[in-house]
Amino acid sequence: MRVNKKEVIVMPVQISLRAARVNAGLTLLEGARAIGISKDTLIKWERNPGLVNPIFQHKISEAYDFPADYIDFTPLD
Repeated sequence: MRVNKKEVIVMPVQISLRAARVNAGLTLLEGARAIGISKDTLIKWERNPGLVNPIFQHKISEAYDFPADYIDFTPLD
């Protein structure tokens, strides 16, 4: 008898850029300083995370002590 196995694809859960900052216990200003950008830039990125280039994605991951793969950097329409 053959058993058919279903293939399950597990996608990692991603959180928003803002949620990652809040989970790190940082304010907008503290987060921006930790990354090395202005508060206004961080506000813009939290509204549209697709604007964040890979270099800053890595810096954010380090500043927030959270893996970049689990932060949603998907561009908005």
